[in-house]
Amino acid sequence: MYKVDIDREEGSEDLTPSQAADGVQESSNVSGQGGRADQVQASKMRKSSATKFSWVTLSRNLILAYQSFGVVYGDLSTSPLYVYKSVFVGKLQNHQNETAIFGAFSLIFWTLTLIPLLKYMLIVLSADDNGEGGTFALYSLLCRHAKFSLLPNQQAADEELSAYKYGPSSAQYAASLPLKRFLEKHKKSRTVLLLVVLLGACMVIGDGVITPAISVLSSMSGIHAAARQLNQSEVLLLVCVILVGLFALQHCGTHKVAFLFAPVVVLWLLSIFAIGLYNTIYWNPRIVMALSPHYIINFFRETGKDGWISLGGVLLAIAGTEAMFADLGHFTALSVRIAFACVVYPCLVIQYMGQAAFLSKNIASVPNSFYDSVPDRVYWPVFVIATLAAIVASQAIISATFSIVKQCQALGCFPRVKIVHTSRHIYGQIYIPEINWILMILTLAIAVGFQDTTTIGNAYGLACMTVMFITTFLMSLVIVFVWQRNILFAAVFLFFFWLIEGVYLSAAFIKVPQGGWISLVLSFVFMIVMFVWHYGTRKKYNFDLHNKVPLKWLIGLGPSLGIVRVPGIGLIYSELATGVPSIFSHFVTNLPAFHSVLVFVCVKSVPVPYVSPEERFLIGRICPRPYRMYRCIIRYGYKDVQRDDGNFENLLIQSIAEFIQMEAVEPQFSSSDNASFDGRMAVISTRSIESTSSLIASEQEDLGASDSIQSSKSLTLQSLRSAYDDENPQIRRRRVRFRVPESPGMDPSVREELTELVQAKEAGVAYIMGHSYVKARRSSSFLKKLVIDIGYSFLRKNCRGPSVALNIPHISLIEVGMIYHV
Repeated sequence: MYKVDIDREEGSEDLTPSQAADGVQESSNVSGQGGRADQVQASKMRKSSATKFSWVTLSRNLILAYQSFGVVYGDLSTSPLYVYKSVFVGKLQNHQNETAIFGAFSLIFWTLTLIPLLKYMLIVLSADDNGEGGTFALYSLLCRHAKFSLLPNQQAADEELSAYKYGPSSAQYAASLPLKRFLEKHKKSRTVLLLVVLLGACMVIGDGVITPAISVLSSMSGIHAAARQLNQSEVLLLVCVILVGLFALQHCGTHKVAFLFAPVVVLWLLSIFAIGLYNTIYWNPRIVMALSPHYIINFFRETGKDGWISLGGVLLAIAGTEAMFADLGHFTALSVRIAFACVVYPCLVIQYMGQAAFLSKNIASVPNSFYDSVPDRVYWPVFVIATLAAIVASQAIISATFSIVKQCQALGCFPRVKIVHTSRHIYGQIYIPEINWILMILTLAIAVGFQDTTTIGNAYGLACMTVMFITTFLMSLVIVFVWQRNILFAAVFLFFFWLIEGVYLSAAFIKVPQGGWISLVLSFVFMIVMFVWHYGTRKKYNFDLHNKVPLKWLIGLGPSLGIVRVPGIGLIYSELATGVPSIFSHFVTNLPAFHSVLVFVCVKSVPVPYVSPEERFLIGRICPRPYRMYRCIIRYGYKDVQRDDGNFENLLIQSIAEFIQMEAVEPQFSSSDNASFDGRMAVISTRSIESTSSLIASEQEDLGASDSIQSSKSLTLQSLRSAYDDENPQIRRRRVRFRVPESPGMDPSVREELTELVQAKEAGVAYIMGHSYVKARRSSSFLKKLVIDIGYSFLRKNCRGPSVALNIPHISLIEVGMIYHV
């Protein structure tokens, strides 16, 4: 693997305080080496630079912390609307007394302290993947540090990506090596690991269905309590209107209302803090004593098994905690910590304390504890703020669901769907129409079908705690394989938090018949879709891998490949990162002509969140130089935006030209061994392309329809392409003409190859893809036939085609039919 040097622009904003200080020290040593005055001046400059940097960093993190309220904490901050109501249901209604209420608050307080504050704030937020968080970020880290991935399309070149490395490497603990070898050796263990990750992703998607329903229903319960003349049907109709409006506005993108989100949540948090403080002082100040865990013992001593079952309601107080880690990519760990520790945590604690103080003196108000505890003078303003906060909470989880689906699709675990980028300035804000309407239908069905926040809360709690349980498991693996810490430390972390979360999870599973089954059904359906798609994709890839065209056969055909080489460039798309796909021989067998320049293109995802543009293109050669056959691998991270700016063809031509010129001067490429022609590739930097003299480009603007395609020698093709461009102006490509520079020092063979490349580009570019039909072999089991012939085939027929997903112009597309017997 040979990599071109990439020039990076460095500024003071990218320096750490220590780097900034070192820079000052270096300049001081050079300019003046004698004299104490210079040393004093250098010391002052260091302090000034570090202080300035600290204030800039702090101000940026404070701004991000403020913005995180509207994205991260909407779900967590609206939990006081329904927690106490969900706790004191069922048999616990027989224990509605002061002792039980004090114990419930103590449980809520210590749950908030141990899981969100201790686990997530101090430990989990440190396990980011280049700033990204969530279940797939942990899985990505594991796949990079051990061979856990089931799709064998990773290359050694991927390990040289700048985002691939995770901190300084150190020696692996000997105690963890057997566990690593076991997981890498046994395919079933890696399959189980993937299923665990998919289960966590499916539970998050289930949250995207349940959260809008429970949030809006809980907030609208206030209008039903205040306006008795409204019946349940009218309130439900209002809930449905809000939900439909919420999902209908998703196509606008969250960036247009992002400035409204943070103020709403901040105002909501300050409101519940003030109400909680008022209730604590006015009704029962003794509730402060319940901060002692002794009241938890008294709670279970009195309630027994009924108290254990009520934990399914207590865990709703931490519902939404996973968003702090999942949405980490939009902020920084420090900003998320500042927002939670300084604002969210104290506001929630005071609010739950105030509700408990109110309920200890008003036992009958348990079914509507929040709104009954609100003073009459501020009732309606709080109701409006609560409704807006519920909408913000719903918006946050819907956006997170879109991100999860995109990550699953990038890693080959979800069918191809349309992804719309709703912001030109804010990276990663997306909208998926198909998923949006599916979520809306399911949310309306749950809201209308159940109409009870307690039942929906049982499903909500089960989904949230399952995700936390899975995060703890993956985090323990990260501690061992990524952080390379002692396996004993990972075991302590795993068992301590599994003990706490296991108690809550068991209580949540008890309530499966009372609504918890909703999460299980939703997750089961989405998980089947994901696993079937991943299984079919993996089988199809393995078929291509084992049916590659032998390189010796191609070389034996000669530079003409035994067929007519017509002018033009043929881009042959394949999922293979090495070798020649069988689609090539299938095409040659049926049509004895091919383009003079062939480029095998592979668009693949690598287990990193983002791939910089400088490292995106990987260019190599297939067969000797006279064959004019190249390979281009385009690498994207699982959170990268695959934008189509109409410049792909031009960038590809420039990258190949840069590779051709670099190949002539690099001694590493001088080998004549034919066996090594497929596999030696180079990273072509876009920065080096801009400054290269391989080709001279001149852009043509505002071309008319008559001369829009000058490169085509066919008048019929000219008219067809002109008509296509007129009907589709939004995908019109940039017209760039290339020419070889008049450089006397250029090698004649290089000039000849570059000239042929430019002439082929002028003749036209064709995109060649396989139109595949995947079928199970006759000898396959009934289950495999069911999965492949029915499940996978159904998903392939009803998802977006690969040509649409890759933004390939339809007028230039050639599809080759292929049948895969897997």
